[in-house]
Formats: sequence, C-alpha cells, structure tokens
Amino acid sequence: MDILLVVSVLIIIFLVSVFYFFSTYNRLKSLRNAADATLSQTRVAMKKRLDMIEQLVEAVKSYAKFEKDTFEKITSLRANVGKAGTGELKKIDVESRGILGNIIAVAENYPALKTSETVTSLMTSVKDIEDEIARHRYTYNNIIQEYNTMMDTIPSRFIGRSAGMSKKEYLDFFDEELKKPVVSWG
Repeated sequence: MDILLVVSVLIIIFLVSVFYFFSTYNRLKSLRNAADATLSQTRVAMKKRLDMIEQLVEAVKSYAKFEKDTFEKITSLRANVGKAGTGELKKIDVESRGILGNIIAVAENYPALKTSETVTSLMTSVKDIEDEIARHRYTYNNIIQEYNTMMDTIPSRFIGRSAGMSKKEYLDFFDEELKKPVVSWG
C-alpha cells in the first residue's frame, strides 16, 4: 500500500510538472508570436508613413526643389522597412522623421502650400499614422516586457532556454525619435 501511495504521488508530481512545462512553453510562444505580429504591424505603419511622406514630397516639389536623393532615400527606406529588425526600425524612423521635418520646413515658407487641401489632408494622414506607430510601439514593448520577465524568472527561464528562446529587444527611443514631428499648421 505504501508503494502504491508513493508511486501515485510521483505520478501526480510528474503530471503537474509536465503540465506546468507545456503551459509555460505555450505562454512564451504566445508572447513571442504576439510580439512578432505587433512588430509587423509597426513595420506596415512605418511603410504607410513613408508612402505619405513621398506623396507630400510630390505635393510640395513644385514649390521647392527636392533632390533626387530624397526620392531615392524614401524608396530605399520603404524597401527596407518590411524586413527590418528593431534596431533597423529605429534608424528608419529617425531618417523618415528627418525627411518629414524638411518637408514641413518647406511648407512653412509657402502660405499657399500650407492652405492646400491636398497637403493639409496628407499632413493629417501622417499625424494619424504617427499615432498608430506610437500605439504599436507601446503594445510591442508591453508584450516584450512580459516575455522578457518570464525569460528572466525561474523556472520559466529554463523552459524558454531549453526551447531555444532568448530575450527580445525593446523598441526604445532616443531623444530625437521622441520628438514627434509637428504635422499641422495653425
């Protein structure tokens, strides 16, 4: 009878351990997949912003000369945003904000351009996309915080590492990235 009790307890401990292992593994996988999906949504929003910037350049170019380099830079950034990791997304964000800042500076010098319905509409779209990017970054960083916390705590750390998982990088920002471009005139 004592052997049966010991075997039963060992089987229960084993089953609980297996259940815990798989539920922790599934939670880590779920968080990782959610982070990847949110990062993809961030990439899509950044591509939309680059598309809007290109349309703004087209709308503004009759008032100011934009170098061929500006168009090539936008095309290059758009091509790279789809496969960019978190580090590359930071660089693309800084560069696209710089181009947008130049467009805004040009538009400020031309009152007729500031009141153009096309330009005003595009600037509103850029503002909306900026807000969308901020929401995606916020969501991504929250998911990564939970994921990385699980990867830092025991026993989920061992479960994650045994499955080949590692901590993920946050979408953190430098001071120049935190300055949201002013996209309205008023």
